[in-house]
Amino acid sequence: MVAKPTQSRFGASDRPAAGLVIDGAVLVRGMRVIQPALSHVIAPGGMTLLTGPNGSGKSTLLRAIAGRLRPMAGTITCAAPILYIGHADGLATALSGRRNLGDWAGLNGLPVDVDMIEAALAALAAGPFADLPVRMLSRGQRRRLALARLALSPAPALWLLDEPAAGLDRAAKAGLDRLIATHLDRGGMVMAATHAPLATGRTHAELALEAQP
Repeated sequence: MVAKPTQSRFGASDRPAAGLVIDGAVLVRGMRVIQPALSHVIAPGGMTLLTGPNGSGKSTLLRAIAGRLRPMAGTITCAAPILYIGHADGLATALSGRRNLGDWAGLNGLPVDVDMIEAALAALAAGPFADLPVRMLSRGQRRRLALARLALSPAPALWLLDEPAAGLDRAAKAGLDRLIATHLDRGGMVMAATHAPLATGRTHAELALEAQP
């Protein structure tokens, strides 16, 4: 069974980078307002780390920016391509990691070749197990394959990452940090909900969400 691709929304590859603008977004879960009026801006080359207690709306915000949820009020705009990697890895367990990457790129209309896929796997040290069926892999190995998609995304993309370092060992975390640093240097943007340090040494903004009563 082929799993759905990572929740992503790519625009035209030649579209110039544009920032993310959140203006008075009201986020709800069920019938409950979890963020009453949220505003934030990320410019090209910028990174924002989401903080806050469980239930404060970090994952909900990422999903809203990705277009999977609609805010009750306010606006969220971003003309750049968007790549969302949530808690689920979105891999087809019967296929190899290499095949998953290729299929994902094809579904999203990304012009990749064999060398690009090899480089993406190498970025997260996923090459040694890339030809095994995903069902045989550990949690950390699956996470590395999911994150390898980042290396195939368009340069100006906005990366939305929900606890991206969960399940990664030290070497894989270092690989993720390098991917993020390169992406920012190329004018890309990152918003990440994380309890672990991410891209240490890079300048970033912090968006602290408070739990609502």
